[in-house]
Amino acid sequence: MADTATTPAAGPVSRAPVAEATSIGKRFGATVALRDARISIAEGESHALVGRNGAGKSTLVSILTGLQQPDTGSLRFSGEPAPAFGDIDAWRSRVACVYQRSTVIGELTVAENLFLNRQSPGAVRPIRWKQLRQRAEELLAEYGVAVDPAARARDLTVEQRQFVEIARALSFGARFIILDEPTAKLDARGIGRLFDKLRDLQGQGVAFLFISHHLQEVYDLCTTVTVYRDARHILTAPVAELGHRSLVEAMTGETASADTAPAGASPAALTDGAELLRIDGLTLPGACEDVSLSVRSGEVVGLAGATASGNVQVGEAIAGLHRAKAGRISVGGRSVRTGSVPSALTAGVGFVPEDRHLQGLVNGRSVAENATLTVTDQLGPFGVVLPARTRAFARRMIRDLDIKTPAAATPVSALSGGNQQKVVVARALATDPHVLVAIRPTNGVDVKSKEFLLGRIRRAADEGKAALIVSDELDDLRACDRVVVMFHGRVVAEFERGWTDDQVVAAVEGVADTTTPTAAATASGTDEHGR
Repeated sequence: MADTATTPAAGPVSRAPVAEATSIGKRFGATVALRDARISIAEGESHALVGRNGAGKSTLVSILTGLQQPDTGSLRFSGEPAPAFGDIDAWRSRVACVYQRSTVIGELTVAENLFLNRQSPGAVRPIRWKQLRQRAEELLAEYGVAVDPAARARDLTVEQRQFVEIARALSFGARFIILDEPTAKLDARGIGRLFDKLRDLQGQGVAFLFISHHLQEVYDLCTTVTVYRDARHILTAPVAELGHRSLVEAMTGETASADTAPAGASPAALTDGAELLRIDGLTLPGACEDVSLSVRSGEVVGLAGATASGNVQVGEAIAGLHRAKAGRISVGGRSVRTGSVPSALTAGVGFVPEDRHLQGLVNGRSVAENATLTVTDQLGPFGVVLPARTRAFARRMIRDLDIKTPAAATPVSALSGGNQQKVVVARALATDPHVLVAIRPTNGVDVKSKEFLLGRIRRAADEGKAALIVSDELDDLRACDRVVVMFHGRVVAEFERGWTDDQVVAAVEGVADTTTPTAAATASGTDEHGR
């Protein structure tokens, strides 16, 4: 081997990884959270970490950010040992995490958020607000973040809040940032801008660990992917050398057969089924105008659109969450009073909300209590809820939705994300509704849970119900018999099975060819079946 002391300095200098975890082990009681796990992230790299819920990703993040100590193994940053546990300032200078749920404080300004908790201990000098805003403006400009430092954080978009968090992390000196589901609440344009910003920062040597359940984003952004399964490292490979099927196989441990049909690829829904959901001329202030659509028994229909399209508000209006300015909603031929959740429930609407954490679950309650919130009238006489009846009802739903839980009495907060979402879907189906409305039903769940949830929605339709999936996720839309697309509050296109990604994405982005038969049919208020 050549003597490195006399070797000419030619080519790029090899640097230590910005973050490197080796042989990491972590237990929580009897639960093995990580077993001999490892990962290495290079300078300027965008490195994906993927795996099913429970694979160990969250535990690794907590160790990489200094929130947890590993039981075994070692952690190094840029070749140096990790800081001492509890040395917050030292950890901040090496690594930061931008979580799916923003950590900026809404009532404070951008400038205040950027410099929060930076005063020296014991300092009694008054804050110089003009100087603070000027420093914040310089910091934001340095990293190309076009946000007013005087703006209240609550008034920022999700995308702007993420940029502020990234700028705050970089200002501490961190050159390694973990992004935990950063695109979950962004539309396609927002995702594009986020990815452009990340690529700019990569060019400055900043490294990212990108965690996402949206596998296409891994191919769009990352150069390397690491897969975890069952608390251990499975593989690390260049993204360009790993096909979609191979990636999913590594995540699940199951070999996908070439002839396996995707969820929802059952025979086309009955076109002569009874019309169970009808929306006529629905107008919601600030959300949509003159929206009309129908869903028949046995049908799964997708309602697609970007964040500002109004599709989520339409789905929520069916469930009684918004009062309409004009228009009519009917379920099974029965008019639903808009703005009334009891009216929607009585008419036969089952609802899966967009955010299971904020809208779907009562975290302090058990799986059984959460799953039966919509059927308390069936759990005992005269409004009395009988615990034995609640447990029996919950056990049936746990079996039906294959919810992985130690018991019906287990707190719902102890479940993985995929199983929490199954609880929300179970509650929506508990009333045996005529119409199931599911808003982004697979958001933040792993691949296998996604397949199961979409398959369960399909089964509901096959049993004679009507299902409306409100989503901009292409995998969700592929499970549908028809896809209706909204743009800026209006229906702009409709696609039967066989659509291509570019067709739907173009319609969602407002650049579809409105002379196509499907779009033209929608514009006239009918489809090719004359509905």
